[in-house]
Amino acid sequence: MDFVHTIFSFVIAIGVLVTIHEFGHFMVARKLGVKVLRFSIGFGPALWTKRAGADQTEYVIAAVPLGGYVKMLDEGEGDVAEAERHRAFNRKPLGVRTAVVLAGPLFNFLFAVIAYWAMFLIGVTGLKPLIGEVAPGSLAARAGIQVEQEIVAVDGHAIRTWETAVQELMSEAMDQRVVELTLRDADGRMTSATLDLSAIALDDLTKGQFFETLGLQPRRPKLAPVIGRVQANGPAAQAGLQAGDRIVTVAGEPVRNWQSWVDVVRSHPGETLDVEIERAGTVMVLAITPETVASEEGAIGRIGVEVVRSGSPSPEYTVTERYGPAAAFGRAWVKTYDVSALTLRMLWKMVRLEISVENLSGPISIAQYAGTSAKIGVSEFLQFLAIVSVSLGILNLLPIPVLDGGHLMYYCIELFKGKPVSEAAQMVGQRVGLAMLFGLMGLAFYNDVARLLG
Repeated sequence: MDFVHTIFSFVIAIGVLVTIHEFGHFMVARKLGVKVLRFSIGFGPALWTKRAGADQTEYVIAAVPLGGYVKMLDEGEGDVAEAERHRAFNRKPLGVRTAVVLAGPLFNFLFAVIAYWAMFLIGVTGLKPLIGEVAPGSLAARAGIQVEQEIVAVDGHAIRTWETAVQELMSEAMDQRVVELTLRDADGRMTSATLDLSAIALDDLTKGQFFETLGLQPRRPKLAPVIGRVQANGPAAQAGLQAGDRIVTVAGEPVRNWQSWVDVVRSHPGETLDVEIERAGTVMVLAITPETVASEEGAIGRIGVEVVRSGSPSPEYTVTERYGPAAAFGRAWVKTYDVSALTLRMLWKMVRLEISVENLSGPISIAQYAGTSAKIGVSEFLQFLAIVSVSLGILNLLPIPVLDGGHLMYYCIELFKGKPVSEAAQMVGQRVGLAMLFGLMGLAFYNDVARLLG
């Protein structure tokens, strides 16, 4: 059922984002007088078709939901009746063609703003940026950061959750800067700390070692290591673990809380663990082998269980960001800009080989994130959609032939030359672009498989 849920969430997410992107091209083309022949979501054999409108545009849902396209009337793709040549895409002025091509990526950014706006209206709950642990001799310790302090601001930017704190620190780390943190002590006194990010390795931050690299850990609620639900046919169920079981030890080491149990499972993908449990007063030992799954941190272990939760998370540890319609809209624009800027900077660092290309994620990772976020709740799924929509918009703006950015590159050349790029040059560019695109997709897919296999 988890697999079905993940695939369903992935198809819904990709379907929504592709539809938004292609609708941008479709709507602007029609508004600017270009005849649209087909609007297709997906590739391959058609599962559903319908013709509608004065132009009898063909609307298609195809079998492979990994993209889509808008086919417009164009003399480069066949004969066009003389009476309709004024509606052909290739006959339109440069400004019109540019607007049609640019509309797809811009609609992705606009959708991200709308998704973030809805998320902030509903409210998104996150961990307060409280310091739970500081490793002796670490970067955080040398900066004077102490346990129980709360991060209030990073270089003057207000912070409410750990997610925002991580995003701000990641952004500053890209420039390997010295960062000024504003901190609140447990007694309410405000202090500051200078965190020197100039000597850290960016790959350590991006490969799931963010907190370890800085030498601190968030303060999290200490949940008892008691099983609340066991996924059917998962590794835990196959080993005989049941709801209500209390984890006592793993490999002879005592388990004091749920987080320490999660840490052990995640750090041992594919390895058999001897787990001592207590069930109705009886102690027994089970052998459990966590399955290997891909995550932002690389390969991790998972056994398919959930913790016993007692009501809502304590307000001592969490905060909910929720705003009215106007304030939420402002926050959504800022959030979209910040995520876009961080994504662009990471891409540029990859091009310059300052960050490993292992950070690229492919369809397997995206599907897993889709399933996980959809399980958590509507706000988390909206946030996932916004992030992927921004990534899709940026990807399509890259100056690679066959992508929207490639067409815009041709139009820039046309603007300076005074005439379109020759068909021969475009054909060569298309072959090069396809090779680059397949290479990029192959690398992302390889990274996904490598994470799964550890």
